[in-house]
Amino acid sequence: MTTTAVLAPEVEASEVGLDAARLARIDTHFQRYVDDGKLPGFAVLVSRRGRIVHLGSAGRRDVEADAAAEPDTVFRIFSMTKPIVSVAAMILYEQGAFELTDPISRYLPEFRDVRVFVGGSDLKPMTVPATEPIRVWHLLTHTSGLSYGFHHAHPVDAIYRAAGYEWSAPPSVNLAGAVGVFASMPLLFQPGSEWNYSVSTDVLGRLVEVVHGTALDEALRELVLDPLKMFETSFAVPEARRDRLAALYIASPSGGIVRNDAMGAFALSPTWLSGGGGLSSTLADYHRFTQFLLGRGRLGDVRLLGDRTVRYMTANHLPGNADLASFGRPLFAETPFDGIGFGLGFSVTLDPVRTHTLGSVGEFAWGGAASTAFWVDPAEELTVVFMTQLVPSSTYPIRSQLRRLVYSTLDD
Repeated sequence: MTTTAVLAPEVEASEVGLDAARLARIDTHFQRYVDDGKLPGFAVLVSRRGRIVHLGSAGRRDVEADAAAEPDTVFRIFSMTKPIVSVAAMILYEQGAFELTDPISRYLPEFRDVRVFVGGSDLKPMTVPATEPIRVWHLLTHTSGLSYGFHHAHPVDAIYRAAGYEWSAPPSVNLAGAVGVFASMPLLFQPGSEWNYSVSTDVLGRLVEVVHGTALDEALRELVLDPLKMFETSFAVPEARRDRLAALYIASPSGGIVRNDAMGAFALSPTWLSGGGGLSSTLADYHRFTQFLLGRGRLGDVRLLGDRTVRYMTANHLPGNADLASFGRPLFAETPFDGIGFGLGFSVTLDPVRTHTLGSVGEFAWGGAASTAFWVDPAEELTVVFMTQLVPSSTYPIRSQLRRLVYSTLDD
């Protein structure tokens, strides 16, 4: 398979309205994280007006092997998988494969008789029938009532963990099997009534499989990855790329990092194709994805989504233009809650002042559990991709610091 092109800066900072000296502060800042033993290594890319203006990397992709983190390092992107699956689903939507208002039970009959938790405990839950079916729109917006086992905030989360679904799935379980289990467990709330970060995009990935007629890896390759020449983005990391795969680390209570081979092994040969967090990728590949989004569905001469579809996906879909602080549950997520809405697969900035972070109205973004992050700012024609491998992503304020460092470089 063809590989992605070698990355390199494409324009001087001053030509696209950025300050070169201030851009250099990005690498200096995160080098300190590496020097202090807080991050194994990182790679970062900033582009403006469609051209790469800053490319940096430092530290190690594998500390124990003394292997450097470089721009072509392969990283587990965890939840940065979600926007890719959401795009694939919307390509099928444009083709007339389903309506956003369709009950998902039309394609996944196991969701026909879901029930909602109303009391009791994880061992003896009290439930009632759902009064509203889970619809495709609910999956894309995380308003389905599904959850994650790693939240540790509700009896339903404990039910997920007891079934073997905390950060992954039990061994030998495929996507269809996992989704069948999700359908059997109670929902947190009536669909559409709240926002909760969840396995919704895993279920969406299964819906993509059913309506496309192929396994999720094949569907993503055909619909998104091959057309965008994202040839190094995949669920299984082939042998030819494994020497570039970064090791995964978790934060130590002492403030350092500890290697976690067990949690990181899924990238090698996964049985469960997790649409919510299973892909690995590179800086170059994800940069192409952000350029496709900045181009409102077009990259070069390839158009995968209509301009209006991308605008629709990156608008706030929470009822009454609410933000996550007022409509979501105060749980783990890859974004602040104040001043942030949610579209079809992306967080959406409604009010940068309320986020207490530099940014623009209309900027859309997401991140991954290993502290990876990206955002697209149409107003400033700016995209940023940051890669590292530290779980959990809430360990350090990497994303808010990165935004501050990037936006303070604007000089036009």
